[in-house]
Amino acid sequence: MALTTPEAQLSGSAPIVVNEVTLDHPWRWIEAGWADFRRAPAVSLIYGLIFVLVSYLLVVWLFLSDRFFLVPPLVAGYFLVTPFLALGLYDVSRRLELDQKPDIGESFAAWRANPFNLFVMGLILMLLLLFWMMAANLVFAIFYTGITPRLDDLVQVLFLSGESPLFLAMGLVSGSLFALAAFSISVVAVPMLVDRETDVLQAISTSLISVRKNIRPLMLWASLIVMFVGLGIITFFIGLAVFMPLVGYASWHAYRDLVAKS
Repeated sequence: MALTTPEAQLSGSAPIVVNEVTLDHPWRWIEAGWADFRRAPAVSLIYGLIFVLVSYLLVVWLFLSDRFFLVPPLVAGYFLVTPFLALGLYDVSRRLELDQKPDIGESFAAWRANPFNLFVMGLILMLLLLFWMMAANLVFAIFYTGITPRLDDLVQVLFLSGESPLFLAMGLVSGSLFALAAFSISVVAVPMLVDRETDVLQAISTSLISVRKNIRPLMLWASLIVMFVGLGIITFFIGLAVFMPLVGYASWHAYRDLVAKS
């Protein structure tokens, strides 16, 4: 069964058709993403190393500014902005789909395909990240009962000591809500804005319809994203060199299966 977005129907433009997918599809997206990685290893690793470098720079900045306790929520913030961080990777997958050779310079300029709407989409996701960081600060201030942890005992004090179970519970709930919101509005919206000359409201509407009509497959897909990005993070960000490009490429193929070609 396929559905069209209400914005497309009201505007009289060509309808955007949202397909239904199965629980097998997320695994196919990972397989297709890995195939893209292998076809463009140099470009993929360049992007991957950029993710690793930026991650280390953010951690160093938090450490030097005496805000190291914000590393966990910042890490969680990856899941909020991953769709936009993968912007150039969508261009790589699109070129591979057309049997064209990917170009790192062209992928960095992928935003030119729809600059205003991509800017607005990026702003929305960054605002979600900002609100999440503010919420994390608030949860820490209200529900954490111990002394602000140091670098050498951060994980032990926050997650393993069992001293602030309410803090962990509230952090998990608030983080999950922000992550679900970001995923729902962006799962197909960002690649769609790279692929088509559409506006951000229509792209977000298409993304929300995709989630509503494919809740089980897309919750599995969200879980796989968390797993892969999480594996990249717990390897001290080194794994992001492979897993972030993999997720980016797979997200493109998810978009292709969820939204029918115009």
